[in-house]
Amino acid sequence: MSEQMYDLIIIGAGPGGYVAAIRASQLGMKVALVEKRATAGGVCLNEGCIPSKALLDSSELFALARDRFALHGIAIDPPHLDLDAMMLRKEDVVRKLTDGIAYLLKKNEIERLNGTAVLKGINPAGHHQVEVTLATPPAVPSGQQNLVESESQSVVVLTAPKVILATGSEATSLPGIPFDGQVVVTAREALSFDQMPEHLLVAGGGAIGLELGSVWRRLGAKVTVMEMLPQILPNMDRQAADLLYRSLRKQGIQFRLGTRITGVRRIGAKAIVLFNSGTGSEEVDCDKVLVAVGRRPLTGGLGLEEVGVSLDDSGRLMVDDSYQTSVPGVYAVGDLIAGPMLAHKASEEGVACVERIAGMMTKVEYEFIPVAVYTWPEAAGVGGTEEQLKAAGIPYRSGRFNFAALGRARCMDETEGFVKILAHQENDRVLGVHIVGPRASDLIAEAATVMSFGGTARDIALICHAHPTLPEAIREAALDVHKESIHI
Repeated sequence: MSEQMYDLIIIGAGPGGYVAAIRASQLGMKVALVEKRATAGGVCLNEGCIPSKALLDSSELFALARDRFALHGIAIDPPHLDLDAMMLRKEDVVRKLTDGIAYLLKKNEIERLNGTAVLKGINPAGHHQVEVTLATPPAVPSGQQNLVESESQSVVVLTAPKVILATGSEATSLPGIPFDGQVVVTAREALSFDQMPEHLLVAGGGAIGLELGSVWRRLGAKVTVMEMLPQILPNMDRQAADLLYRSLRKQGIQFRLGTRITGVRRIGAKAIVLFNSGTGSEEVDCDKVLVAVGRRPLTGGLGLEEVGVSLDDSGRLMVDDSYQTSVPGVYAVGDLIAGPMLAHKASEEGVACVERIAGMMTKVEYEFIPVAVYTWPEAAGVGGTEEQLKAAGIPYRSGRFNFAALGRARCMDETEGFVKILAHQENDRVLGVHIVGPRASDLIAEAATVMSFGGTARDIALICHAHPTLPEAIREAALDVHKESIHI
């Protein structure tokens, strides 16, 4: 079987893989990109970040029309939910973005292969071999079909001196409770329910569970979140997480914290969920069980063990500062390696990995990677939390400003939440920023920018912010670090 030669082979076309492919092409490399899906974008674009945000925005508009238009003097009949139309809009958003990525890959002359890839070791020339079983066999000239072995129609071998693994992750199931795709579901199915669940039970109080629970609660479902830990969002600043918890409870989401789900019994199209909150076994009935307790790297079937790629105790690939694994010439980025499982983290690593291969000394500043939870209100953060700074013994000052005192937030009727800035007590350098409130996911970019340049709370305070705008809350919080806020 003939080998197709490239400078770089990338396995996985999610946010880490397709971004790496484009950057490699920009740097003059001949690139092959292998993806098992028919479309690029990975979990994020096809069944995660993008479709969930499309439904979050749609459900927010529905809730605004139902609950808050009257406050603005807009009188309408009670809105009617057309779930099919909402789902079609979500799918259209995804399609347009996947089409956009396909265009970018074509524009950058990247060879795309739709299929599954396996590492097959080193060829005599010292290059890595990757065997790809194509999902759609290549076209064979008319009249020659019988002259080509069926295997050669479906399997090709690629070779390159460098390979990047970017296959992402998959949802983790509860122990002894497998996914069935109908009642016990992942986020993928929860983004495509064909009818409103009467009662949605969410296992897991992290970002995915809270976001999708918010969608279906706003649309009218009863939602119960069960979390094994005593609080939601355990890695978030506690003041921010506690405020969000209270807000979601006011919206009608029920929480059972410190609760372990022990079993699920199917009864037709419904389920009985068995759980224990420390006082004995209990049970509750529901229509759907969304399991959002975490994700695990997708490493199966890649041939890692056969070629000698080392994994850590959590099943992630071990890499050096250049993202190279224990096998020279084989690299890994994104959810396959240590760190938060975030699309933007994967993209940053994809670019850095390719630039390292090209001889550039690029570095990802992990301490300045922002995180966001797209509930209503939103929550976002970058840098250390108060809890982390205290544990590390780092002296700090805290400044805080509530959106209730902000003119723009009042005009929007979005007054819930705050901005909190943590700055070093001695040199005033910003150590962390945590936001709960309107457009927190957008506002956090200013904080990440300032921190990446080593900025101080005073630097933020000296920047003139337009009025009336939401970012004014960041400036006021920065002023409050030194107790100079004008509007507190």
